[in-house]
Amino acid sequence: MSREEQIVFVDESGKPTGETGPKLASHTADTRLHLAFSCYILRRSDNHFLVTQRAKSKKVWPGVWTNSVCGHPKPGEAIEDAIRRRAKDELGIEDLESIRCLLPEYRYTTPPFEGIIENEFCPVYVAYYDGKVTPNPDEVDTYRWLPWQEYEFLLTDPELSKHASYWAKDQYKQLQYLEPFVSLGQASYST
Repeated sequence: MSREEQIVFVDESGKPTGETGPKLASHTADTRLHLAFSCYILRRSDNHFLVTQRAKSKKVWPGVWTNSVCGHPKPGEAIEDAIRRRAKDELGIEDLESIRCLLPEYRYTTPPFEGIIENEFCPVYVAYYDGKVTPNPDEVDTYRWLPWQEYEFLLTDPELSKHASYWAKDQYKQLQYLEPFVSLGQASYST
């Protein structure tokens, strides 16, 4: 019998407190601050961005559209290794390229969504991948490769944004001013 994955509790600066907890049981209406990550995967061949819809069976924020891959580093696991692990587990992606951190101190707390509050110190990364995507149905219902302009519309349109994750909308406020997203946005508007 496998033991449930553990998450790492952190203080407001993102420093581990030395405490861990079971991932699913730790996500409640009063979730403690813990370490996570978000990663945005871009396709070099056409500069499209991988957007995923979280499986409707997930406990936390089921069925919402969000960035490419999110997750939690295990105790002692480097975030870049956690990104690779979750990209493989969620999307069948085994060879992410050029992983780099864009927002090292990103922190957020969501409003309740189906009784769960997400509360994370969550560095935000970008990576590149041009291969096949094979979503794990326990994690991802579907996915799309979108130009950045369409992603912006998904997050900012009053009707569509109701179906997007809180953190994707919140991260966008900062990412839209950073490379490579500034260039992607300019390229979208110039075509």
